[in-house]
Amino acid sequence: MKNPPRIPAAVIFDMDGVIVDSMPYHYLAWYEALKPYGIRVTCFDEYAKEGERWDKTLESLFRNVGIRPRRSILGKIFSRRQRIFRRYFKRYLFPGAPEFLACLKDRGYRLALATGTPMHEVNKILPRTVLRVFEAVIAGDHVKRGKPHPEPYVMAARALGLAPRECVVVENAPYGIESAKRAGMFCIAVTTSLPKEYLSRADLIVERLEQIPQLLEAACRIKEKRKK
Repeated sequence: MKNPPRIPAAVIFDMDGVIVDSMPYHYLAWYEALKPYGIRVTCFDEYAKEGERWDKTLESLFRNVGIRPRRSILGKIFSRRQRIFRRYFKRYLFPGAPEFLACLKDRGYRLALATGTPMHEVNKILPRTVLRVFEAVIAGDHVKRGKPHPEPYVMAARALGLAPRECVVVENAPYGIESAKRAGMFCIAVTTSLPKEYLSRADLIVERLEQIPQLLEAACRIKEKRKK
């Protein structure tokens, strides 16, 4: 296991599957939106590509069945997918997520969010009390190249005015992990969506957010001593 930054300055979070237990709803929305086109997706199809820009996801799904759809068709499918998601989605934050974020904030860590979800949906999905703890939010419509490209996490670090080596990323999906590693960041993966064998590129794998403070506590203590 690679050692994390001795005193990480920031923790950058993915949203879906990390803070919000939303992945089953995303899968259902994609499944229903694509069914009229004869494309059947599995939950693994969705979970493995989580964090990717929606247009790239759609293009690859159509390419897998030998179809090259027009851009207008892709937009129509995505609009239908968004309507289905909003119809079924119930906001469930993972247990302890708000408290964990507040703890990090209180201890002096700078927090950011890097998600493939468009910003207008982020505003609907996250409670205001949670959203405002993040100093920077990089949404899917803020980047040209989504995960697994490093751009989302590079942009998050720049928004905080920090170097990649000063940041720790919390992710739940292979594309997100690859994005973080290509950005030069230490990455912790949580097994909320996929088993650990699919998250092997992460530097550390945990089952729950509550386990992460064990990694950061030493740095917290160092910070607190320096304040005295």
